[in-house]
Amino acid sequence: MKPIPAWLKGKIGQNKAAFHSASAQWAQQEMQQQGLHTVCHEARCPNRGECFNCGDATFMVLGNRCTRGCRFCAVTKQKPLPPDPQEPLRIAQEIKTWGIRYAVLTMPTRDDLPDGGAAHFARVIKEIHTLTPIVKTEPLISDFGGNENALQTILNSRPTVLAHNIETVKELYSQVRIGAVYERSLQLLKRSKELAPSIPTKTGFMVGLGESEEQIYSLLKDLRTAEVDLLTIGQYLAPSKHHYEVRSYPEPADYQRWEKLALSLGFKAVASGPLVRSSYRAGALYAKAVFEGENNK
Repeated sequence: MKPIPAWLKGKIGQNKAAFHSASAQWAQQEMQQQGLHTVCHEARCPNRGECFNCGDATFMVLGNRCTRGCRFCAVTKQKPLPPDPQEPLRIAQEIKTWGIRYAVLTMPTRDDLPDGGAAHFARVIKEIHTLTPIVKTEPLISDFGGNENALQTILNSRPTVLAHNIETVKELYSQVRIGAVYERSLQLLKRSKELAPSIPTKTGFMVGLGESEEQIYSLLKDLRTAEVDLLTIGQYLAPSKHHYEVRSYPEPADYQRWEKLALSLGFKAVASGPLVRSSYRAGALYAKAVFEGENNK
């Protein structure tokens, strides 16, 4: 496996150290006691310590077992459990307890459910809005197998932002995203904008998987054709030696170049950096897009 460069290893180490703080440990214990999951833990996010220490987390709806076999992801691939009818209220209560004002919610792919879990996910959003109306919500959803009714169900719950990650360039889908389809993910983002023009769309992708500059540029153009508003770009870090191998570690200057390129193509806000993840400081990215939008009127 390609060794992590010293400059990046140092950044990861700082974030891991933050996980041992009192506030981060409280957050971890609170989640365990409530029987809830975070993608921070399940996907072994390098920012987990920093976010938990700041009283933030990305809640994982519909359990922690995925029906897909993506080779980059650390989320458990096992037969999923039935949706927990009490989970929506527990998540809403936990968000209120933490004092979260911008809630990012994600999910494993649930191909075992007729609607992919959309109705259950929408209940979570509605419970949050009912319990703490001030909270903004950003559901990071699966592709629902291309089920447009499922997408509409999520949009009907009136999230602040609709997110779905493209993850990688088209040419690597067959190697990296087992069970996913590039065109299907693009179509979901495009249809979300058509069905609910007032709800911003967001996506994210990883670098370091073997993609070329030309492929990244093509991906950015495809995303803008689908009218995606918000974008994140981050370094792929293999969760273990059994996952897809890291092929490269781009330098900080590369991320700055991609951010400028994406903004020049029309994205409203972009977060680009080695440890950027789709949910990392999501509220700040949304606020930046709103601010830029107001200034451009």
